[in-house]
Order: sequence, then structure tokens, then C-alpha cells
Amino acid sequence: MTDYYDTLGVPREASEKDIRTAFRKLARKHHPDVNDNDPASEEKFKEINEAYTVLSDAESRRKYDRYGDDWKRADQYEQAGRGGGFSYSTRGGGGGGGRSSIFDQFFGGGAAHDFRPPPAEFQVEVTLEEAFSGAARRLRMQDGGRLEVKIPAGVDNGSRVHIAADRSYGGDFYLIVSVKDHANFQRKGKDLFVEVEAPLYDAVLGGELTVPTLTGRLALTIPKGTQNGRRFRLAGQGMPALNNSATNPRSDVDNRGDLFATVKVKLPTELTQEELDLFQQIRAKRIGAPEPSESPINGVGAAGDKKE
Repeated sequence: MTDYYDTLGVPREASEKDIRTAFRKLARKHHPDVNDNDPASEEKFKEINEAYTVLSDAESRRKYDRYGDDWKRADQYEQAGRGGGFSYSTRGGGGGGGRSSIFDQFFGGGAAHDFRPPPAEFQVEVTLEEAFSGAARRLRMQDGGRLEVKIPAGVDNGSRVHIAADRSYGGDFYLIVSVKDHANFQRKGKDLFVEVEAPLYDAVLGGELTVPTLTGRLALTIPKGTQNGRRFRLAGQGMPALNNSATNPRSDVDNRGDLFATVKVKLPTELTQEELDLFQQIRAKRIGAPEPSESPINGVGAAGDKKE
């Protein structure tokens, strides 16, 4: 049987973090969902998952380090060792060739014993919209079967979702969630942030902007004199709380975060001469500059006469 440490590519003294990092890297590479119709990757994924299931749990890892392939029988070995005075280890001389015969002497030859493996982990990726509304995924299990799981609304990067599965699927396990970056929204906890363009005249005179949300679009009225970069809070338009995932995120506004819209003032381009003259007049009135008719442009006066 393949050594679990070799399967994950880590040394025997690897830390829990090293084991977890190695598993996640290999799981992404060999996951059946990204390697369709590749039996080799599917088999490799099963091996990776099995190795991580054992090595990620301190107690099962201890048993594996001592008993190797027979780690599931560790309790029987140790109980027999306490009663009959024998101890068993895969280390040292003699290898492991006599393991089955020793076990047979005490327990009557290869009798099957039911051991529940520690919870495993599955990596799942969702969009921000799915994290808002909740989603479903079909996982391919070690036995080749598929199991549909529900991902609750409100999950974030690193969220651990407990799945209570039948023992035919290996028992309970966890989903480790990652959320894809969004083109428009940024997320910080339950709050969302978005940028909204405002024409210069709306920023100056006040106006109404359209703000995108994860449930549609909302109208936002900005006051006159709105500065570039000013942020407006839209209460209850953020992400739902994970603890309230059983409710409809669209109606559970009281438990949702907020949406913050940052105004980005867009300057006009390709202005007409009339528009440029109006801006010139505004500047003249505010800072006391000459009126357009008094100001030479490129050495030419307002009447078109060349200035001496």
C-alpha cells in the first residue's frame, strides 16, 4: 500500500499546516470535476483524500505512524498488548511482513472491524452570487458515487460547512469554501463595496444615480456638490449572515450587511466651444480671471484680431 506521506509529498515530521497545504494543492489539481474522463486523476484523487483523512487527525496519524497499513486495528493491537504483553511496531528490523499472522493469532484471522474515519474535507468554489443566495454542488465520493450537498447563503473564503452524510459515503465531512472575485463588488465580511460613475453635472447640481446590487438595481440620490470619492451607505444591501442561512437572503434584510457605493465623477470629453466658454465663465466668476471675451487665445483676441 502507498505510504500516505508519499502520497501527499510531505515528510513524516510535517506539521498539520504542511499536510493541509499539500492536500489542498493536490486536490485542486486532481479533482474529478476538473479532470473529466480521466480515470488516473480520479484514482489519484481518491488516494489523496484517503491520505489526508488519516494524517489530518492527530489520533489516526499516531496510529498510522506506529502500525502502518493496519492503523485501523490499532485499538485491538494495543488492547491485546496490554493484556498479553506484546507490543507491535512497523519500525525497526523485520519490516511488516508478519503483521497479519500476529493479528490472526489474537483475533482469529482477518475478521472485519468497523472503524469510522475522521471527517474529511472537500474544496468547493462558489461565485459571489452563490455565496449570497446559497448553492448546491454534486461531489464525487471515494466510491465513485455522487452526493449533492447544499452550500448555505453567507459563506465566505475559508468557511467550513459541516455535511452530515450517511456512512455509506464515509460519514460526516466538511466543505472548505472559497469565493471567486467579482468584477464589480468587493467584499469585507458582510459588507459589499462598489464604484458608481457620476457625470460632472450631476456631481455639481445633484442628481440620481443607478447603483447595482446583488438583487437588482437601486436609485441613489446624490446632493449637489458631491465630491469625487464620496461614499454612500445603502443599508441592508450586503451579504446575509451565515448563521441565518436557513432564511431567504432576499427578505432577511435585518441580518444582512450594507452596500457602500463610492462615487467616481466622470469628466466630460470632446467639449464644444460653447461648453468650454461656459466653463471659462464659471472659472472667471470663482477666481476673478478675465472673461472669455477679454482673454487672448494663442495670441488672438476675442474679435479674431492679432494682439500687438
